[in-house]
Amino acid sequence: MTRLTEYLSYADAQAHCSPDKLWELFDGDRERMNIAHECIDRHADTQRTAVVIVRSNGEDESLGFRQISEESARFAHYLVERGIRPGDRVAVMLEPSREFYVAMFGAMKMGAIAVPLFTLFGPDGIRLRMQDCTPRMLVTNADKAPLVAGTPDLQVVIADGGFVDALKRFPSEFVPKTKADDFAIFQYTSGTTRELPDAVKHTHRSIVTLMLATLYGTGVRPGDRFMCPSSPAWGHGLWHGTLAPLALGVTIGAYAGKFNAERLLQALQDHGFTNISAAATHYRMMRNSGAAARYRYALQKVSFTGEPIDSETAQFVEATFGRPVCSMYGTTEIGVCLVNYPGAPDFTVKPGSLGKPVPGVRVEVQDASGAACAPGVTGELKLWRRGAWVATKDLGRVDEDGYFWHGGRADDVIISAGWTMSAVEIEDAILKHPDVQEAAAIGVPDALRGQVVKAFVVTHRRGDDAFVQEIQEAVRTRLSQHEYPRQVVFVPELPKTPAGKIHRKKLREQELAAAIPLTAPAVL
Repeated sequence: MTRLTEYLSYADAQAHCSPDKLWELFDGDRERMNIAHECIDRHADTQRTAVVIVRSNGEDESLGFRQISEESARFAHYLVERGIRPGDRVAVMLEPSREFYVAMFGAMKMGAIAVPLFTLFGPDGIRLRMQDCTPRMLVTNADKAPLVAGTPDLQVVIADGGFVDALKRFPSEFVPKTKADDFAIFQYTSGTTRELPDAVKHTHRSIVTLMLATLYGTGVRPGDRFMCPSSPAWGHGLWHGTLAPLALGVTIGAYAGKFNAERLLQALQDHGFTNISAAATHYRMMRNSGAAARYRYALQKVSFTGEPIDSETAQFVEATFGRPVCSMYGTTEIGVCLVNYPGAPDFTVKPGSLGKPVPGVRVEVQDASGAACAPGVTGELKLWRRGAWVATKDLGRVDEDGYFWHGGRADDVIISAGWTMSAVEIEDAILKHPDVQEAAAIGVPDALRGQVVKAFVVTHRRGDDAFVQEIQEAVRTRLSQHEYPRQVVFVPELPKTPAGKIHRKKLREQELAAAIPLTAPAVL
């Protein structure tokens, strides 16, 4: 029997991928399944490393499948002793660490619902999520514990240096009894602390569907050494970077601590990673570090997700790693739907393209009436699911060869004097200037044109009028005479979401607040 992991080509993916073939990759079935078993326990008889934790301070650590299997089983027994029942939520707010994996997999193993939380959340961000998912337990560090003091019915466990060793009194085996449709993980998307995004509720069987992104979005195959520096508090870092490759018995790399681009580049060399999937921001920071030429790499597959990557950074990636960087497009709510099939010898990667649909998935670009757009015409990207078209809230177009192209978020379109402009395209043109490190473009109100483009630029160079004119002329030359930022400001940094994406919405809110005149309160 040939498994899907043995097929490498794009043609084979289209010919052989099916739901039944996906299920063949797992021990569980449509009735009974457990993510902790699929990702960890069934590989425990091997001597392979499961996780390489790359730390910002250089003190890296390796964890084996057997080690995580036994220690997470002990944690599952510990949860039972503490009165945690199947279906209860266990929140885990830790950096990638031995304690993180023990708690996450131990919770799912005993039937609780794991809730990963971003470690940089402040009091408001933590409080809102606690109120939303009402966990029975929070596993965190001593610094974060005071932020939840007084939360009713919440057990707080401090995962310090002795946490795992204290579990040794429990058995090192725990037999999961979960059903495939039992909830396993509540995942929060990356929103601001004032705007709580809904928790996406994943069942244990979600790991099966996830394999579409794994096989064809990141191109993971048994034998890879796979690095994903994104936080496992977010969808990409947890599902694509942790659970999916572990389910195939692949050694993964995770990054802990304040991100440093050179530290990641060094880790790619030292640990011999052959496959990497990261955010566009990570690659941009690698490029800006100037350190890439100091190291040697074994990478064979390179992918990114989260936001479009600018062309200068894409060229840097291919020149540095010898492989084109492959886009993987989707959302936490709908999953991955457009990919570039990394490692497929018969798939041509078009720079800047989102690629083509994963096997069995229908994607269309539609106009305002819901009709399919002709090739080259921009519309909204939609996904066919459960008998209806689901909006992604992203714009895009499809070319004559069936490749999809991103046109930005629907609310990132800028209309000035009747011209429709893309913030993504303008940013890409600005980033081609050698002195620009980061850039963001938004539309701001203008009495004459309705809106004009305002660009926010991060640079080490002094921001004077001459520099502004260089940027404006560069955009005019590359795009069109009308499509350029009429306003340019230089800033020390750009606001970003916790997942590392440029937060254009926050820039728009700041501009709107600044435009509202302060008036004295009315006298009643």
